[in-house]
Amino acid sequence: TRLRPLTEELPKPLVPLGDRPLLASIAEQLAAAGHREALLNTHWLPEAFAPWVDRLAVPLHAVHEPVIRGTAGGVSGARALLGEPPILVYNGDVVVQPPLVELAAAADDGLTLVVVPRPRGTGTVGLDADRCVVRLRGETFGEEASGGDYVGVAALGARALASLPETGCLVGDVALPWLRRGGRVRAVLHHGAFADAGTPPDYLAQNLAWLARRGARAWAAPTARVSAAVRLVDSLVGDGAVVEGSGALTRCVVWPGATARAPLADAIVTPRRVVRAPGGGPPNGG
Repeated sequence: TRLRPLTEELPKPLVPLGDRPLLASIAEQLAAAGHREALLNTHWLPEAFAPWVDRLAVPLHAVHEPVIRGTAGGVSGARALLGEPPILVYNGDVVVQPPLVELAAAADDGLTLVVVPRPRGTGTVGLDADRCVVRLRGETFGEEASGGDYVGVAALGARALASLPETGCLVGDVALPWLRRGGRVRAVLHHGAFADAGTPPDYLAQNLAWLARRGARAWAAPTARVSAAVRLVDSLVGDGAVVEGSGALTRCVVWPGATARAPLADAIVTPRRVVRAPGGGPPNGG
């Protein structure tokens, strides 16, 4: 809901980030880490995933949820289709390149979270000196040595899988009850960037950051058509998109198949609408 009205047209994992959907980037990471297939929980606009299932770096098997079951319940509902633990769980709306190989190696029979380190007392989790979670959602379970942010990527071992509820989330309905009973939740540190698609300004900022990481001021797909009278400034133009008019297209993302008209700034252009996104980040996504 936070990314509306963009998500009225596409589910969040399929919104374009750079030159491909966010889901395609996640699939490439899974393939690079040695994973050969994945399950995809769908709910909103499930038909939108169909063209992508066989086009990604790892084959996807869709499991539709007519009623959302949560990050824990979704895994529970698909358990019969999953292989031997540990099982990797990757939220479909996060922009991150987590240490997946290290996560698999560190996983035990419980729950292991990928965490971006923060100063002690800050972030969504607190860790002790052994990188075990001792603070979560305002509750404390031991002496904190450092803080951190959970990035939405985790590994579940056999004991964690056996404790999954039919509905609910990994944090509130698995990790917290486990910690309250004296159990241990481990963490693997990720020292890179982390964000989520969030709101339209956040989404625009992540696309600008994608440009910045490549040292580019603009990107247009080979099949895009940009008028000779248009200058792209910190903007991305997707497959089959058209940019008409004259002047600058500044800090904009034009989705595949959409038509934009310059001059335009701080906007996301979809096939159906123009979504203004002021505050979407400084030029070139710094």
